[in-house]
Amino acid sequence: RGSPPHPYAAAVVLDAGDALEIGAAVAGIRWYVAVRGGIDVAPVLGSRATDLLSRVGPAPIAVGDVLPVGSAPARPVPPVDSLAVSAPAEGEVVLRATPGPRLDWFVDGSWAALLGHEWEVTAEADRVGVRLDGEPLERRIPGELPSEGVVTGALQVPPSGRPILFLADHPMTGGYPVIGVVARDDVRLAAQLRPGQRIRFV
Repeated sequence: RGSPPHPYAAAVVLDAGDALEIGAAVAGIRWYVAVRGGIDVAPVLGSRATDLLSRVGPAPIAVGDVLPVGSAPARPVPPVDSLAVSAPAEGEVVLRATPGPRLDWFVDGSWAALLGHEWEVTAEADRVGVRLDGEPLERRIPGELPSEGVVTGALQVPPSGRPILFLADHPMTGGYPVIGVVARDDVRLAAQLRPGQRIRFV
């Protein structure tokens, strides 16, 4: 308590009874806190994370919960664990994308339209996905296709013509055509997008 603020992505030593206060994000919408030794809860399917959509994993954290921490390794923190990660992007964000498996469901020029237009992040954004607003993409084939597997970063287009970018907690299957897929390294940028922020695909 009473210690000066620490910079973004810093390693901090806390003693028993210390409190870590996390302020409001200046950019992005999510904070991540990693604990050396990990959170010591029973893994489900090899993971200790909670998937709210499928209700798989440990129970979501509630106010007043006490989380057990695993034993920290005796060795010092390795340098790779101390390297700062890039802060969430402010302003317009550029995401790399490649054509998806259902490009043929859209009229000619739709891929160029996706890349050529600016898209705005709507308030309908969470860990499942980000719904975008902009000039609707026109489909050649109406309706839905049989549900098929989708990957993180997929750009699924519902009948509205406005893409949905799938993030970490996306469903395993989807029935709308996928026009493109965002590069895996760029999905982390998309996960921090705020409503009203604008993006472009390249």
